[in-house]
Amino acid sequence: MAEAGEKPGLALGAYLVASRALPFMAPALLRRRLARGKEDPARWREKLGEPTSPRPEGRLIWLHAVGLGEVLALRGLIVEMARQAGATGMGAPEFLITSTARSSAQVIGANLPPRTRHQFLPLDAPAYLARFLDHWRPDLSIWAEQEIWPGAVLAADRRGIPVAMVNARITAESHARRRRLRGLYADVLGRLALTAAQDQASAARLTDLGARGLRVTGSLKSAAPPLAADPAELARIQAQLAGRRVWVAASTHSGDEAEVLAALPIGDDALTLIAPRDVTRADALADALCARGLSFARRSAGEVPDAKTQVWLADSYGELGLWYRLAEVALIGGGFDRIGGHNPWEAAALGLPILHGPDTANFLADYKALDEAGAAMPLATGGLAAALASPDLATMGARAKALSDRAQGSLAPLARDLLALMRGAG
Repeated sequence: MAEAGEKPGLALGAYLVASRALPFMAPALLRRRLARGKEDPARWREKLGEPTSPRPEGRLIWLHAVGLGEVLALRGLIVEMARQAGATGMGAPEFLITSTARSSAQVIGANLPPRTRHQFLPLDAPAYLARFLDHWRPDLSIWAEQEIWPGAVLAADRRGIPVAMVNARITAESHARRRRLRGLYADVLGRLALTAAQDQASAARLTDLGARGLRVTGSLKSAAPPLAADPAELARIQAQLAGRRVWVAASTHSGDEAEVLAALPIGDDALTLIAPRDVTRADALADALCARGLSFARRSAGEVPDAKTQVWLADSYGELGLWYRLAEVALIGGGFDRIGGHNPWEAAALGLPILHGPDTANFLADYKALDEAGAAMPLATGGLAAALASPDLATMGARAKALSDRAQGSLAPLARDLLALMRGAG
């Protein structure tokens, strides 16, 4: 591991020189993205290192993940670190989550753990990073999954802020691309005080890129607490849907939706919730429902299903916690589209039996564990209608919840070691 404050090598030095040009282009680029609705109008200048909330008193742990799923996965680790710090008399630290995707900010706000706030990560230029670090003054920096910005890591390292990487995952394709810049990545990864990978393959690839002292801790997504839902809204909708069998197709793409439409209708008392991964596709999905003569309501229009509604199109952001609580079973999308599948653990944490398509490349270990435990059921094309009538669903949900509960209890060693890194610990 590189010593704190060690001078950057040639590749990292060249990267830093190039990044100094970013402020000449960044404001204009961000304004164009703003005009296209890809940036938050009230908060886009956070990406220039300008904070929109004050720094809290006390020690602060900064965690970064790129998008919504990665950000939500950090919640269990935050809860466990806060618990341990309080139990040891250290005093619960404050937490800052950063991300880059606008959708992550829209959803994480309703799911933030106590003593936690969200900001967008500044672009990887020295001036922006200095402004960010001057304001927030973190005592520990934690990066998640594949996202790691060389300039940000070096800036933290130069200030004596310990840097760690958790939930690290790197595919063979990503490894091949990054290996062409191995000198740069070795310089950056060598500055990490702790690196925890999701699996042995990722650990081997990161080691080849220059990381040292890796450990394999599994996926943080399996240990995340349940998604939030507004209790009053949940109770209101449950009363309206009383007596109906509700199931949800979550984070769907076109291939998943084709399977759902082929299976419908599945009974007069059944209500199908379809929550597309990209809500901008909802109009096309509504047209497909019309073409099949299916009666439906749209969440975005404030429509509520009546006794004859067959489909509720859940075309809204940040309400998966609500849909999972209403449903008796979940089809997790991304498995019929060469997407690699989506996170099954958000449904498992709420005790739902899980159905999924054949493509689970992004969550191989997760679906393998769920399938082998009888908590999930893999489907072939055309198999959805039979799966929804399976008598095994009743026990699958309990098994899924048990696996999720066990994973949530496994974070203690990683949380302990991260807290030990924090400036001023011990």
